[in-house]
Amino acid sequence: MDANLQRRVQRYGWDKASLHYEKFWEDQLRPAQEWLLETAQIQPGETIIDVACGTGLLSFPLAEATGESGAVLGTDISENMIELSRQIVKEKELHNVSFERMDGEALNISDATFDVAICSLGLMYMPTASIGISEMYRVLKPGGRMLSLVWGERSHCGWAEVFPIVETKVSSEVCPLFFQLGTANVLELHMQRAGFKETWTGRKRVDLHYDSDEEAYGAAFAGGPVAMAYSRFPEEMKQIAHREYLESIHAYKIGKRYNVPGEFVLASGVKR
Repeated sequence: MDANLQRRVQRYGWDKASLHYEKFWEDQLRPAQEWLLETAQIQPGETIIDVACGTGLLSFPLAEATGESGAVLGTDISENMIELSRQIVKEKELHNVSFERMDGEALNISDATFDVAICSLGLMYMPTASIGISEMYRVLKPGGRMLSLVWGERSHCGWAEVFPIVETKVSSEVCPLFFQLGTANVLELHMQRAGFKETWTGRKRVDLHYDSDEEAYGAAFAGGPVAMAYSRFPEEMKQIAHREYLESIHAYKIGKRYNVPGEFVLASGVKR
């Protein structure tokens, strides 16, 4: 897929998903994001860049951790995600966190600016993840550290059928290599090639809990990476996609609720 086309798909797809993202994913992603925050060991006064920040689910806890003497910059390719985050900054009158729309593969930032670079569930959507990693390496100060969270292996993510379900109805190629970074130690190898030292990788299994059919397929379609393709489905096709997806996760249904398995991979490294 052409890289520029993929960027447009991601930009406008996440614009579509922005209003639904927190509703369907905030609680489900919390265990993995808390794991990242605990591992990051943010210190007061540190400067942090949160790449592919979405609506700031991590940016705001990072700002709290670094305190008024530190600063957080959240960047995302989606203008709508950035605008929602800015609204929260204004409502809460926060002074140590800001948001800018940027492509993670071309950060408009000077070299050696930040103490910490974070990318939570964003690298899978970049046309060339290695470029995104190299950009984070570039903007880190010597001694700075990077942490990246990605989805794990496809066979460990019970919701993975959403991609082929969409592909059978429309050619979208949302993220053809989505699960590659979570396979074996691929993410850590990318970080090492970018120059990171003292690299580390961990895995965490987490069940994604949904209270109803509507929540389960809402997260998969309206609030996730296929949102743009899904928005173009006629209503009848949407209903078919919902049924197919619910059939694919039926094994994880208990009563009316779903406990859908997922796996996360967290990798870290230091710029020396």
